[in-house]
Amino acid sequence: MPGPLCSIRVLDLTRVRSGPTAVRQLADWGADVIKIEPPATDTENDPFGGERSGPDFQNLHRNKRSLTLNLKTPEGIAILQRLAVNADVLVENYRPDVKVRLGIDYPAMRSVNPRLIYASISGFGEEGPYRDRPGFDQIAQGMGGLMSITGLPGQGPVRAGIPIADLAAGVLCAQGILLALFERERSGEGQWVTTSLLQAQIFLLDFQASRWLNRHEIPRQAGNNHPTNIPTGVFRTADGFINIGASGQKMWERLCAVINAPELLRDERFTTGAGRSDNRDALTVEIERRLSSASSAAWIGRLNQAGVPCGHINAINEVFADPQVEALGMVATVPSPHYDPLRLVAQPVRLSRTPSEIRTRPPEYGEHTAEILASLGYSPEEIAELRRRQIV
Repeated sequence: MPGPLCSIRVLDLTRVRSGPTAVRQLADWGADVIKIEPPATDTENDPFGGERSGPDFQNLHRNKRSLTLNLKTPEGIAILQRLAVNADVLVENYRPDVKVRLGIDYPAMRSVNPRLIYASISGFGEEGPYRDRPGFDQIAQGMGGLMSITGLPGQGPVRAGIPIADLAAGVLCAQGILLALFERERSGEGQWVTTSLLQAQIFLLDFQASRWLNRHEIPRQAGNNHPTNIPTGVFRTADGFINIGASGQKMWERLCAVINAPELLRDERFTTGAGRSDNRDALTVEIERRLSSASSAAWIGRLNQAGVPCGHINAINEVFADPQVEALGMVATVPSPHYDPLRLVAQPVRLSRTPSEIRTRPPEYGEHTAEILASLGYSPEEIAELRRRQIV
């Protein structure tokens, strides 16, 4: 069954992570993606994404074709324009001033194809005093407030363990593209979709942002404790640590029953949610004293049986060995010259009739250049001349 985006052609001008993340969302659901890359002498590495055969690049760039194109030349721009005539989407994550200087900004590309959905991801947005600054994930994590609420109390700023601003900007950009494609069915016109690392990071603050906006509470680092719902956090057992989520009175009562601590229900420090929050450190000590009598696996079995949310804290290798993860099909495999086979993280959303599919490995550098140019009407002789002049 063809994917739901099988009729959509995407021109991918993105680099590093946020842009490729957006395009990956489209490619996995069936879009025909042409990855446009600058001509380079080092074909073993991506100029902006590190080792081409490395696991990071391989996971980001599956389901694409590769065309090399020098966008600093008039001939390269002309080829991009010919591609754009029949394209549905163009995605880029240049700094705002760069695409204007190259002559491939939205107004320029809209003049070629008014139906084109043009999507941009920047560090800080397309307007404002920071628009021309270079932006990277950790910068956005810091400026967007995440590093001030991550880590142990008093530890100082801590970054998240994944490039969360990059990834969120990519996923949100893909959502914007899908919205614009849906709207185009009604209007017949394309439009400009924009987001930034900073906007995405602020959006992910969610309830922490709302605490400040509406109650003027400034959230602080809370470590592994939930900022507002206690006891929810990491607790030591006889042989390790587990997560327990026992917020709310009913869950608190169930937890006390499982760990055989009815006296905690009568302790004035813990009788209310506010009290448990104010005395969270003392409460953690009391809970861990009871949990020290058995293993993590034993407690997880007992807590789940009682309906108290809990779980192991897995290392990455343990994640993919988990039977539930295996049942969810979160790993897909494709043949590859670099891995036998190439194992990639699958999409987390399922459609019953038209599922996502990882069809092909990431392309080798410029692997489809001749094929794509031939589809535009270029002869073998013209393609050879473009190569000689380093246009492609």
